[in-house]
Amino acid sequence: MKLAERISRIDSSGIRKVFALAAEMKDPCNLSIGQPHFDVPDRIKETGIEAIKAGKNRYTQTGGNPSLKDKVRAKLASKKTIETDGVLITSGTSGGIFLSFMALFNEGDEVICPDPYFVMYKHLLNLMGIKPVYVDLYPDFRMTREKVEPKITDRTKGILLNSPANPTGTVATREDLEGITVLAREKDLIVISDEIYDLFVYDDPFLSIGDLYENCLILGGFSKTYSMTGWRLGYAVGPADLIKAMEELQQYSFVCAPSVGQAMAEEALDFDMTPFREEYAKKRDLIYDGLKNDFDVEKPGGAFYIFPKAPNGDGDAFVAEAIKNDLLIVPGSVFSEKKTHFRISFAAEEATLKRGIEILKRLVG
Repeated sequence: MKLAERISRIDSSGIRKVFALAAEMKDPCNLSIGQPHFDVPDRIKETGIEAIKAGKNRYTQTGGNPSLKDKVRAKLASKKTIETDGVLITSGTSGGIFLSFMALFNEGDEVICPDPYFVMYKHLLNLMGIKPVYVDLYPDFRMTREKVEPKITDRTKGILLNSPANPTGTVATREDLEGITVLAREKDLIVISDEIYDLFVYDDPFLSIGDLYENCLILGGFSKTYSMTGWRLGYAVGPADLIKAMEELQQYSFVCAPSVGQAMAEEALDFDMTPFREEYAKKRDLIYDGLKNDFDVEKPGGAFYIFPKAPNGDGDAFVAEAIKNDLLIVPGSVFSEKKTHFRISFAAEEATLKRGIEILKRLVG
C-alpha cells in the first residue's frame, strides 16, 4: 500500500523497541520506563470508580469540564496572564503538544528545540513540515539565552522549553528563564513550556516561565504526577485566542479528553503527593551517588531520569551491551542528534536501582 509521504518523516520510537526487548527477557532489570513505579493513589482510583458508576462515561465539553478547568487555573494562579488566559483540558500533555503545533506553526516555519529533547518534539514537527532547529545543550543541559540566540532566524516562530526535562532531569534556573524571557520578548516569540514533571523537583521550588513571560503556553498533565499515564489527561493554559484555536482542533481530532479521567484529575489536584516526591528525591540521590565515580554524569534536579555519558562515547553500543547483561536502558540517540549518552529512569523499586547500578559499574569495571 502506498502511504502518505509524511509517514516517512517519523520513525518507530526507540523506547518502544526497548519495551519489545523487555517482553522477550526472563528477568530484566528495567530502568527504561518513563512512568512512576507506584500505582494511582487509592482515593483517586475510588473517584474514578464512582464516576463510572454515576454514569459519567459520555462526552464532556470539548474544552473540558468547567470545574476541572477552574482547578487548573487555581493551580497556575501565579502565571503572569492567568486572568485573561484560556484553559483547555487535553488528551494527555502529548495531545496538547500536537494541538499547539497545529495551531501555531505553518509548514516551513522554524521552532527552537532543545537537544536533548522529548522524543515527540522532533517527530511531530517533522510530520507537520515544521523545521526543528536544535540547540546543543551539552554538557550541562541548561537552556540559556546564550545558546538559543544564535539559532534564531527570520523564520523562527517559537521556542520549546521542557523543565524539568526528559531525558536529562535538568530544571531551568531563574537566571535561565529570565534570559529566555528577555530574548523571546525581544523577538516576539511564543514559548511552549512543557511542564509535565513540575511536581518532581527536588532541590529548589519549581519556577515556570509562565510566571515571568506573557506570551507563553503552559502544558502540563496528570500522567506522571499521579501515575495516570493510561488515562491520557493533560491541560493547556495560554493566550485565549490560541486556546480557542486548539479547542476547535480538538473538536475534530480528540473530540474531548476522557470523561472519567477528568473526574479523577479533580480529586488528584487536592491530593498531597509530597511523600512521593520525597521518595523520588531519595531515588535520585541513590542513582547519582552510585554512578558519579564511574560515569560522566550531571545530577538531575527533577523528573525521574538521569542521562550519563557512555564511557566509550557511543551510547548505542553501550546500551546494546547493557541489554546483553539483562539491563534495560534507553540510548541517548532516541532523544538527541548525538549518540554519546544513555537514559536511565529511576522510577523503580530501590532493589531494582541497586541491581542496575551494580550492572553498570560491572560494565565499566
